[in-house]
Amino acid sequence: MEWKTFLVYLLVMAGVTYLIRMIPLVAIRGKVKSVFLQSFLYYVPYAVLGAMTFPAVFSATGSLPTALAGTAVALVLGWMEKSLLTVAAMACLAALLVGLMV
Repeated sequence: MEWKTFLVYLLVMAGVTYLIRMIPLVAIRGKVKSVFLQSFLYYVPYAVLGAMTFPAVFSATGSLPTALAGTAVALVLGWMEKSLLTVAAMACLAALLVGLMV
């Protein structure tokens, strides 16, 4: 990739990122009083994170059984309110063990 093309891409991405963060600050000046809008804005980060992460979980290992094992272990440990490090480590271990068996 040429240096000039890279800089154009970088500037466009920086501009889009800046606009996404600044438009809500400019558009909503006062406190949001709508309960519906407050709850919507509260859950948006979780929904976006899930939408970005969940599809990658099933393609990261290249094998559906290992992905399912890791996801199942992560969901169970997350439901049990274990720490993020514990959930991640045990999900990786489960995927590894299933991968060794398959």
